[in-house]
Amino acid sequence: MERLYKTYGRLLAKTDMRFVRYLFKKINWENSLIVIKGGRGVGKTTMLLQHIKQTFKNKEEALYASLDNIWFANHSILELAEYHYTHGGTHLFLDEVHKYKNWQREIKNIYDSYPSLHLVVTGSSMLKIDESATADLSRRHRMYTLEGLSFREYLELECIASLPSYSLEEILANHFTLASEITAKVKVLRYFDHYLQTGFYPFYREEGDGFTDRLQQVVDMVVTNEIPSVSNIEYDSVYKTRQLLTALAESTPYTLNISALCANLQTSRGNVMKLLSLMDRASLIRRIYTTERATKIMQKPEKILFANTNLMYCLTPNSDTGTMRETFLASQTGVSHKLSMPNDGDLLVDGKWLFEVGGKRKGFSQIKDLPDSYVAADQLEIGHGNKIPLWMFGLLY
Repeated sequence: MERLYKTYGRLLAKTDMRFVRYLFKKINWENSLIVIKGGRGVGKTTMLLQHIKQTFKNKEEALYASLDNIWFANHSILELAEYHYTHGGTHLFLDEVHKYKNWQREIKNIYDSYPSLHLVVTGSSMLKIDESATADLSRRHRMYTLEGLSFREYLELECIASLPSYSLEEILANHFTLASEITAKVKVLRYFDHYLQTGFYPFYREEGDGFTDRLQQVVDMVVTNEIPSVSNIEYDSVYKTRQLLTALAESTPYTLNISALCANLQTSRGNVMKLLSLMDRASLIRRIYTTERATKIMQKPEKILFANTNLMYCLTPNSDTGTMRETFLASQTGVSHKLSMPNDGDLLVDGKWLFEVGGKRKGFSQIKDLPDSYVAADQLEIGHGNKIPLWMFGLLY
């Protein structure tokens, strides 16, 4: 037990408060049970420690512990909660809960047995609360999702500019004025390409030239450990997941040919669809469906994009520029909006706003005369009318 408290103290002492994530102020930390999910490396651990450091005058009232700590090989979460509570603890922060078997059951028991003990738990995006298996827990918790860095956050983390976030409606209506004011102070295009390649995951700052290797390790960990941990799949399917990622990386994924993928992987349609679903939940890819279709596991998505541009560059060094632009737009708008595949154009947001994505000379020919249609143009500082600089969608959160 003493080892856990020492680790907690060391981590807290090293926690930097100069930059906090967008979600930090949106969480109602007064809730009795909070679940925070997010992809590997997006900053969940740092956010927990920042909250403790800022909130608690007496740091011993709180305790942070990662469930991949070796202490939990011979001890339980219940044991930790009992000790912390009986020694004056009021808040327990448990990281990497997906590493702990039957965590839902024990969290529920703690919640019911220690009503004055506040619980915050985190897990990767792969960690889905199954309502049929964890109905009691799902009625008790408040769920939040932490995404990777937005372009706005990247600029702030790099001490380049401190900008507010804007709603999609504000950007669509006022992009000319906003872009004019921002670019008068910051040459955003100078930094945008770097963000697209290495700016989504906060750990880029500590890795430097080793960022790509670290991100490949993250992908490998998700494929070999996290996906099998939540789905009863065989080693052969793990191998096929690697193959499927490679196949997607080597093609421009505007259309999805399931038959070709099945033949290439020598597996069934059902297995391909299941693997695609798992990779989506793991924040590796993003499936885009038509407006008429729901995202059920056996339904074929019309388009597949990588979850963010850093993953795309990591897995495809010679990335297709058009797909990269569309991936960025989807990664930023998809945080708070529903995305679907339109009949015309590249992306439909909330079933209302239609976007065509391209370079600064991109015109409206493909979406001409369609209502609420816009061009999101790369390599453009300031737009005009319904032509909006692509980088501005990085200000949404």
